[in-house]
Amino acid sequence: MDENETEIEVVVAGAGPTGLMLAYELALAGVETLVLEKLPRPVEQVKGGGIQPRTAEMLELRGLLEPLLKRAVSREPVGGHFATLPVPLDCAPWGTRHPYPIAIPQWEIEEVLEERAIAAGARVLRGAAVSGVEQDGDGVVVTAAGRAVRARYLAACDGGHSTVRKLLGLPFPGRPGTHQAALADIRLTAASSLVPRQMGHMSGLTRHAGGYWAMLVPLGDDRYRFTFGHAEPADVDRDTAVTHEEITAALHAVYGRETTLGRVDNSSRFTDATRQLEQYRAGRVLFAGDAAHIHPPLGGQGLNLGIQDAFNLGWKLAAAVQDRAPSGLLDSYHAERHPVAAQVLRHTSAQRVLADQDPSEDVAALRDIVIDLLRLPDTNRHLAGLMSGLSLRYPLPGDHPLTGQRVPDADLITEGGPTRLSTLFRSGHAVLLDLAGTVPAGLRLPPQVDLVHATCPDIPATSLLIRPDGYTSWATDGSAAPADSLRTTINNLTNTP
Repeated sequence: MDENETEIEVVVAGAGPTGLMLAYELALAGVETLVLEKLPRPVEQVKGGGIQPRTAEMLELRGLLEPLLKRAVSREPVGGHFATLPVPLDCAPWGTRHPYPIAIPQWEIEEVLEERAIAAGARVLRGAAVSGVEQDGDGVVVTAAGRAVRARYLAACDGGHSTVRKLLGLPFPGRPGTHQAALADIRLTAASSLVPRQMGHMSGLTRHAGGYWAMLVPLGDDRYRFTFGHAEPADVDRDTAVTHEEITAALHAVYGRETTLGRVDNSSRFTDATRQLEQYRAGRVLFAGDAAHIHPPLGGQGLNLGIQDAFNLGWKLAAAVQDRAPSGLLDSYHAERHPVAAQVLRHTSAQRVLADQDPSEDVAALRDIVIDLLRLPDTNRHLAGLMSGLSLRYPLPGDHPLTGQRVPDADLITEGGPTRLSTLFRSGHAVLLDLAGTVPAGLRLPPQVDLVHATCPDIPATSLLIRPDGYTSWATDGSAAPADSLRTTINNLTNTP
C-alpha cells in the first residue's frame, strides 16, 4: 500500500438510505466502515418518502422503526396502490403488524440511519466525491477529496448516476426516459378547497387540469410535496433547475389561482427511465440501490428496494470481510436481489402504462378491467404482496413451506418471558428458533447464530433457522431436528469454526 493511502475494511459510496443502511449493518457486525458522500451537507428533501410494510418489518428487526415512526407524517390508515388505481391494496392477509405504507420524508430517514450508523462505529465523510476506483485481487483503492483509501471492498450506493459505475465503465442497459416530470418540496401561503388537507390514498391525491397532471401531498406546517408534469412537456434538460414560475403555473392550473406558492425548499426533475446492471458485483465492488437499478417512480418502490438490498448484502459482506463467508455467500447477493429488482422494473413498467395521464381508449378499457380485478381478494392479495415486498421468497434449498420466506413478527414466550420475534434480531445475528425442544442437545453454533428456546402457536414449524435479514433458511416440523441438514445450513451462513 502507498504511504499516502488510508486502509479500511469497507468503503460505501453514497450517504442515501441504501448506503447508510448498509453502513449500519456493517458497523453492527464490527466491520470498519467509511461512507463517502459527495454532498457537503444533507439535503432536506422529501424525495422517496414512503416505507413499505416489508421494509418497516426489516427496520423493526434492528430497532430502527420506532425512531422513524416518531417522525412519520400523519396519513389516513389506507393501503398502498397499484398504478394509482382507486382500489387500496390490502396487506392484512400477509400477517404484518404494519399493513399500511408509512410516510416519512427521505431526509429524516437518512438522518436516523446516519445517527445509528455512526453510533455503531461507521464514519461518514461529506464533501468527498469519488473520483477514482482501482482494484486488484485483494482490494480496491478509492480516491475522493484528494485522498486515497484502500479497502477490502467498495459498495457503490451512489444513485442512478453512479460515479463508481461510470468509472468502472459498466454498461447500464435498459430503456431511456420518454416522459419527464418535476418534484418540488414547497410551502403554500394560501390553499384552495382543491388542495388536500391530509395524506390519503394515492388515487385521491392525483388531479388533472389545464394539460397538467399533479399530486400535491400535505406534509404538515403548510409543507407539500408537489409532483407534476404536462401532457406536452417543454424540451428541458433534466439538470435544468425547476423554476418558481413553472411550479406556480402548474399549481394555478390544477388547484386554482387562489392557491399561492410561498416558498420552494428544493426541486428536481425525473424521468421514467428503466435500467438495471447485468451483474451487481464487479470484483471487489458491489452495487446496491439506484446504482444497480432505476425505474419509474410508481408505487413507492425505489427507496424500499435499496434498503432491502442493503439488508441482504450487509451480513454477507461482513462475513466476507471477516473471512467467515462460505464459498458463494457473497455472490448470492446478486443471485437473490437481481431477480427482485427485475420484477420491480417489470411491474413499474406495467404501472406506467396504466397510470398514463392521457390514456388512449384501449388503455382506459384496460384500466377498468384491472380495477375490477383489484377488487377480487386473490388479485388484491397478490399485488399487495408484490408492492409491499411481503410476498418475496428467496429460492433457498429445502422443501419446508417456510424456506426462503419471511416469518411474520409473532408473539413468543421465551425463557425470559413474553417477547416478539423481531426483538431477537437486534444484534444482526441469525436466529435458531427452537419451538418444541427439537434442536439436538450440544449442537455447536458459531457466534453469529443465536439459539432461542420459545413457544409460539402461530409459527408452523417446530424449529427454524432465520437469517439476519429475516428470511428462513431452514425449518422442520419433526419431533427431532435433522442434525445433518441443520449443520449444513448453518455452514452455508458462516464457516466460523
